[in-house]
Amino acid sequence: MARSRNSWFTVGFDAFALGLEAATVITQRSLILAQGGARAQEEAVRMVAEKAEAATVLAFRAATGSLGKHPATVSANAVRHYRTKVRANRRRLAKGSRRVSKN
Repeated sequence: MARSRNSWFTVGFDAFALGLEAATVITQRSLILAQGGARAQEEAVRMVAEKAEAATVLAFRAATGSLGKHPATVSANAVRHYRTKVRANRRRLAKGSRRVSKN
């Protein structure tokens, strides 16, 4: 049985995956912040700015209707929006931890 791209099952699975990736990013960022210093300061500023930007962009998209017309489509696009941002942070932070451990 083929699943619809925007089915509620898919939205739920993607939201679950977003939660797992977000937990990884939270852990990675917590370790950086706990170390303190310039890198922690940069990460804290970046974290706040990214959250504000992601929320603003999503609110604009929702207000203009560009997320879709049907609830499942809107939900899928909202989760995809955040998941893209979180995945990019997970990859960036993972590269940074490998770089630090080599020194």
